[in-house]
Amino acid sequence: MDPKSAMEQLDMGALNSAQQEQLEQFKIKTRISNENYLRSHPEVELLLGEFLREVFLKRPVDIREFAAVYFTNPELPEKIISKMDERTSK
Repeated sequence: MDPKSAMEQLDMGALNSAQQEQLEQFKIKTRISNENYLRSHPEVELLLGEFLREVFLKRPVDIREFAAVYFTNPELPEKIISKMDERTSK
């Protein structure tokens, strides 16, 4: 297989059945924990949504530089708070 490819072949025998079950339970608990966190922090969804909106509108050549500038903008917290207020007043 090409060493530059994104995926290597899966080794289906790497984990025994107990380990596979333990891994599956860990994944489920992690997803539930992440969902609970996102539900208790709706500003995360808004923050990422606004960032993606700007990316699609402006289509920056250097996405890393764009993200650095976007997320270090001192006005960003105010913007997100304002958008949260708009969302709750609807």
